[in-house]
Amino acid sequence: MKITVKELVTFALLGALMVVGDIGLEFLPNIHLVGVLLVAYTVVYRAKALYPLTVYVFLTGLFAGFALWWMPYLYVWAVLWGVVMLLPRRVPTMAAVPLYAVVCGLHGLSFGTLYAPMQVLLFHLPWKSVPAWIAAGLPFDITHAVSNVCLGILIVPLVRLLQRVDRLVR
Repeated sequence: MKITVKELVTFALLGALMVVGDIGLEFLPNIHLVGVLLVAYTVVYRAKALYPLTVYVFLTGLFAGFALWWMPYLYVWAVLWGVVMLLPRRVPTMAAVPLYAVVCGLHGLSFGTLYAPMQVLLFHLPWKSVPAWIAAGLPFDITHAVSNVCLGILIVPLVRLLQRVDRLVR
């Protein structure tokens, strides 16, 4: 994927916006704009949405520490990107609003499940402990899912805004 200077600057800013959205809502556990922004970036920029995602993951590690908790970030967010990439490129607005919100919500609900294998590997836990790990985190995942669905109504307006700004900058 060849990237222009304009895209480099755009993606750096979009990745930084993900970090700001994450830090800005830190006082609310498992409620953030990262998933919403990633879905919007993926709808607009497709495969190139991996650039702002990489910026987000790197900056998160830089600011919060490249500790063991951070390692699943190397793949957990890429799963959401991958699911959105599998969706049709053009989805009618009436279907897009609930579709993107539900995809975002399902990612929030599955966050602990996606996180669990790395916990097993990093902490040398038995694989049979994975269901207990997932069950213990379920209340947090439910909060994550509900907030992602509620915030997911912002995705379509964000997509339109990104597309408009992208056309103006050309």
